Amino acid sequence: MQFHLIAAGLLLLGVAGCDSTRGNPPGTAAERALDRTAGTNVSGAYPAQSDGMPGNPPGTSAERALDRAAGTNVSGAYPMQSDGMPGNPPGTAVSRTIDRAVGSSGTR
Repeated sequence: MQFHLIAAGLLLLGVAGCDSTRGNPPGTAAERALDRTAGTNVSGAYPAQSDGMPGNPPGTSAERALDRAAGTNVSGAYPMQSDGMPGNPPGTAVSRTIDRAVGSSGTR
């Protein structure tokens, strides 16, 4: 008799466990909302949005926006914008502008 009760209890736990996750992706609702907004995969519900996946270059959306605006490679998505690469001399655009304005050669 005890075996049947234990088996029935385990069966109910198994069914309840399956039903509670059905239709509920990984992570919390807040994490999934963040993922949808930022294009990340913090929750685990959006593996295609993980860094380095096709269609999603390295870094976060904010880092890539900074890179585009500043001509940097903080995110890793713009290796040609790294210092010393062809077309991007050493230093930052700001430091080069200051060098030109004051006639110094700090970044040349």
